[in-house]
Amino acid sequence: MALRVDAVVWGCRVVSYPDLGARPCLGGVNFRRDLRRLWKWRCCCDVLGERDIKPVEDEKPLKPEADDETLQNKLSGFNKDLNSLSKPLSPADLSSFQSNGSKVRVAYQGVPGAYSEDAALKAYPKCETVPCDDYEAAFEAVELWLVDKAVLPIDNSVGGSIHRNYDLLLRHGLHIVGEVHVDVNHCLLGLPGVTKEELRRILSHPQALNQCEETLSKLGLVRISANDTAGAAQIVASEGARDKAAVASVRAAAIYGLNVLEERIQDHHDNITRFIIVAREPMIPATDRPYKTSIVLSFEEGSGMLFKALAVFELRDIEWTKIESRPQRKRPLRIVDDSNKGTAKYFDYLFYIDFQASMAEPRAQSALSHLQEFATFLRVLGCYPMDTHR
Repeated sequence: MALRVDAVVWGCRVVSYPDLGARPCLGGVNFRRDLRRLWKWRCCCDVLGERDIKPVEDEKPLKPEADDETLQNKLSGFNKDLNSLSKPLSPADLSSFQSNGSKVRVAYQGVPGAYSEDAALKAYPKCETVPCDDYEAAFEAVELWLVDKAVLPIDNSVGGSIHRNYDLLLRHGLHIVGEVHVDVNHCLLGLPGVTKEELRRILSHPQALNQCEETLSKLGLVRISANDTAGAAQIVASEGARDKAAVASVRAAAIYGLNVLEERIQDHHDNITRFIIVAREPMIPATDRPYKTSIVLSFEEGSGMLFKALAVFELRDIEWTKIESRPQRKRPLRIVDDSNKGTAKYFDYLFYIDFQASMAEPRAQSALSHLQEFATFLRVLGCYPMDTHR
């Protein structure tokens, strides 16, 4: 069988086979035994400058309004309990953070009771959860060895993709080592003894408010944006205003001493958020259960390049489950000079693709080698077990 050398990958030759494209020849090293090298896959091209991507700024947290002295005296004991909860880490706090080191430490964005903390506890029931001010702080906590892993929302069945975390995945050198699905149960939470008729204002994350449009419109409540759902519950509990409620989880109600006035107030009851788990080291894949692989890549100009990339998976009977495009921040516009039609400008994109196959499978290895033939940038973000349970 005739072979030909097409490209150089990681300083090794990529050898093309007549059947299904190119396969790597790692200088005599068995590819399966050397999977760990795969996770350091970087292409030596200009797109690596994308590590300088600056993600969208976080929303500013809502500041509680001033309370009257009588109400504060009534709630002083309760507020002392709230103060005992873990405080979210900001980037400035990371250098001084200490852990007892007795459990797996998992960072998440938000305050205790957030859906992200629910995801962390579902993935690691006995873990030590570490709240962070924002997604950036969660990534940095892993990089600085302050926590073992971070759990981050990436997709929601109603709201779609969380683009900020896609950008941060490329900016940081962490690896996806798992995923977890969380059933979202938005609840209407109020102070003990308060009825729905007394409510005038509602606090929550903007996405949660949008997902409860029908219920909140019927109640005629004024909507106020908060940094996250659990943070909204914390504000309602600390302020003690009887006309103010929050949209958050049942667990947040229990933590902050609020009553659940109504459950599942979201417009779409089948509301699921997919979280990814990131760590400093990649997971070595196997074939004992369903695996998913996440990659990011870009192409040179040319018609049908995305179709060609997806055909790589179709040729090998690999199902891709997600594709997301994000503009390249460093050089967003690509200029094409055509003397007949003038100069054209259009956005240059990175494509994030998830496909159902383990990197321990030859078909997945072959697919990546085939992609390398025409991709200008290709990075494996992680290969990890799929969450097949609700």
